[in-house]
Amino acid sequence: MMPVRVLAVASEVYPIVKTGGLADVAGALPSALKAHGVEMRTLMPGYPDVMRRVSGAEEIRHWPDYFGGPGRLLAGSHEGLDLFVLDVPHLYARPGNPYVTPEGLDWPDNGVRFAALSRVAADIGHGLVPAFVPDVVHAHDWQAGLAPAYLHYDGGARPGTVMTIHNMAYQGKFASELVGSIGLPWHSFNVNDLEYFGGISFLKAGLQFADRITTVSPTYAQEIQTDEGGMGFGGLLRARADALSGILNGIDIEVWNPQTDPHIAYRFGADELTFRAANKAVLQQQFNLDSSDEAPLLGVISRLSWQKGLDLLLETIPMILEQGMQLALLGSGDRDLQDRYQAAARANPGRIGVLIGYDEILAHLIQAGSDALIVPSRFEPCGLTQLCALRYGAVPIVSRVGGLEDTIVDIGEADRDATGFKFGPVSADALAWTLRKANTTFHNKSAWRRLQLNGLATDVSWRNRAGDYATLYRNLMAARRPA
Repeated sequence: MMPVRVLAVASEVYPIVKTGGLADVAGALPSALKAHGVEMRTLMPGYPDVMRRVSGAEEIRHWPDYFGGPGRLLAGSHEGLDLFVLDVPHLYARPGNPYVTPEGLDWPDNGVRFAALSRVAADIGHGLVPAFVPDVVHAHDWQAGLAPAYLHYDGGARPGTVMTIHNMAYQGKFASELVGSIGLPWHSFNVNDLEYFGGISFLKAGLQFADRITTVSPTYAQEIQTDEGGMGFGGLLRARADALSGILNGIDIEVWNPQTDPHIAYRFGADELTFRAANKAVLQQQFNLDSSDEAPLLGVISRLSWQKGLDLLLETIPMILEQGMQLALLGSGDRDLQDRYQAAARANPGRIGVLIGYDEILAHLIQAGSDALIVPSRFEPCGLTQLCALRYGAVPIVSRVGGLEDTIVDIGEADRDATGFKFGPVSADALAWTLRKANTTFHNKSAWRRLQLNGLATDVSWRNRAGDYATLYRNLMAARRPA
């Protein structure tokens, strides 16, 4: 097996920094790739949490002026992850979320902050670190989108490049004036390069110049080639269809393992599903819900947004109450949705529980104690919560989009092999109809148990998905090798 060296470039990596599924992928993929002969090191910004956690960091480069202030490139590790850290305090030494101010507004210099990350990624690609010269630079989302562009404009020999889209909705759009200040040639500001509706887009840069483009499910790879799903990039992706593929995400089955999970009340496996009732009781207590094993408990772990379809779920609450179901929701996001869910909880004590925010430990308990997990997204590149639900015996109820379509087998399509429920179109009426169907199935104990056992038997690990990435890297290297 030919060894491969890959530099991954990501703005967040679990368990160090996480705001969404990108971090989970960036954190789990390197370890999974080792079995496929791929050595991956991940480049990330030196946020305060990163600087506190990276052990044995070695300074391998220092700049007196890096994008407006002193900076260093460090090599270190954390929990088995091999890391390069771009330590530039004037860009990254800031409180809270990597992308927004404490008031929830984008940092005004985000363009510079993530151009700096892409620039050093390109430099590592060119051999900045002699001990690790990558065969492939793998950029994740818009924050790393300029890495393939820098490598393109630098000219000369370079590694292969891969761009992975985790969500088309986030495009890294900035004013055209940024071009010169981040070291890109002015001729890059045209419609065939970086220009995007009068400004520039870091995501477009990656899509335009990466040798290969991936996204996180086969169905989403098709959806983003449409005008609606492409969100402005449908035409570009149709033109690059030969370079585009969808590779499903996996989850870290060491972290998400109900038999060893330290965050749940009672551990269990496929032969011990009766212990889920004890987790359900603790979950009901946490959310101040009535204690009842006969009331189906619907769990939600989500960003509260239009994309996630959480406004549609709100419309079904009268039906949820009428059907005798309970709802436990953990999430944050749009202020209006937060307020409306909290109002629903106040109006229906014991039936609806809402906690605004995010708590990793509580997320594990929701997976272990909910009877069903709802993911009603209008679009969903892959989704990870439904994969965790399969692993924990929480039956997924999902919309027929993106990775949700690819990862759940609907009870109406293959009764004996079904793992959950899918609904479409993505509307409140379709969701309500499917929730009623799930409620009826829940009271058929043998049918519900079969759904749970099928889910537990589903391979949601990175094992095969990592092999797909390894094949992609090797095929790219072979295609770029001189004849």
